[in-house]
Amino acid sequence: MLSFARIRTQQRSNRSLSLGGVNLFSFCSYYTCYFVVYIYLVNLTTIYILLAGMDYTDPKKKSNILGKILMAAILTALCILMLKQSPNFNTPSEFSSHEPGVTHVLVTGGAGYIGSHAALRLLKDSYRVTIVDNLSRGNLGAIKVLQQLFPGPGRLQFIHADLGDAKMVHNIFSENAFDAVMHFAAVAYVGESTLDPLKYYHNITSNTLLVLEAMAAHGVQTLIYSSTCATYGEPEQMPITEDTAQAPINPYGKAKKMTEDIILDFHKNSDKAVMILRYFNVIGSDPEGRLGEAPRPELREHGRISGACFDAARGIIPGLKVRGTDYKTPDGTCIRDYIDVTDLVDAHVKALERAEPGKVGIYNVGTGKGRSVKEFVEACKKATGVPMRVDYLPRRSGDYAEVYSDPAKIKNELNWTAKFTNLQESLQTAWRWQKAHLNGYGTTPQVMSA
Repeated sequence: MLSFARIRTQQRSNRSLSLGGVNLFSFCSYYTCYFVVYIYLVNLTTIYILLAGMDYTDPKKKSNILGKILMAAILTALCILMLKQSPNFNTPSEFSSHEPGVTHVLVTGGAGYIGSHAALRLLKDSYRVTIVDNLSRGNLGAIKVLQQLFPGPGRLQFIHADLGDAKMVHNIFSENAFDAVMHFAAVAYVGESTLDPLKYYHNITSNTLLVLEAMAAHGVQTLIYSSTCATYGEPEQMPITEDTAQAPINPYGKAKKMTEDIILDFHKNSDKAVMILRYFNVIGSDPEGRLGEAPRPELREHGRISGACFDAARGIIPGLKVRGTDYKTPDGTCIRDYIDVTDLVDAHVKALERAEPGKVGIYNVGTGKGRSVKEFVEACKKATGVPMRVDYLPRRSGDYAEVYSDPAKIKNELNWTAKFTNLQESLQTAWRWQKAHLNGYGTTPQVMSA
């Protein structure tokens, strides 16, 4: 029996062909073994008949025949032992076949901040989950937490793989029976996208194209796509509705907009259920302290403002850098809509529940209220209880002055509304995880006060 709370690494050399969920090379090798057993058994029977019907006067010749019988017996035993120990011929994996009443969701980027929280929610709601992540931005520690929480067979599997590899992607789809895809995997820093735009177009747009091709080839009918408010750019009017014109101003937003267009064109000639969620600035962490945000140290410069606040509070950086104080806003700093990650994953699950074949749903996911960066900094100071130095610097390329949502559509159609709307409380929840995990997921959790 396979272990289903497992880590698998896809290797092209021995996973490029499959047959009914069984690796074709293994399939051939084991049937070759069956054939060998068959031939030796036939020879063994023939030799036995000959020995029984003949009287050999030459002891040496008789000894040779007995040696062949012994060799046949040994090879037969070895082949039988190998066949019995082979996982390919034991009970098939629950992940490789559809099961009535069970929805199997592929969560791409499920080792990342948002993806891991979404996987946690799906598992709590009794979905079957396969996470695919190349760990370039995600954390294996988050996967281990999920595996410890949901160790039962057929609940969770992790596949270490890169969605930029077409053969690998199709192998994953051929070896697993997915009912839906929740697609989070993406590089997602506005500043980094302006410095390395090709990385963003490749990682976001090209990789999603491969996922769509695999969905089409293997009959996966439902897609929940993680998009962004960055596709809107800097609209003239607030709040942003789903009908607001999309005019992204940075490569991150442009790559997401291109991907949305591809998805919509793909949908026109299919009966697939598609939900596109454009969400705003994500903060917070699991209220029970099991998961949190742990970005790569080298990416702190491009990361979320909440991460920078916590780094300043912990003394990892000398102070907090606020980029831009001359925007056309009441206090001169950018205004954003901060959505708690728990609310965000709830929106994804509701979208999955309400997805309908042949239809597309596009929704903004936010609180409907904008907060300035200066307001955010003050809330962070109160949440951490740490006075921190704040340096005000020139604007960052690719940023926009004011962005917040009108969440009326998602409320009316999916019955979703943000519940964790107290900025300071969301930051306090995230701060508790940060203090208990001073080295991210590499730290043994410590019980610490708020």
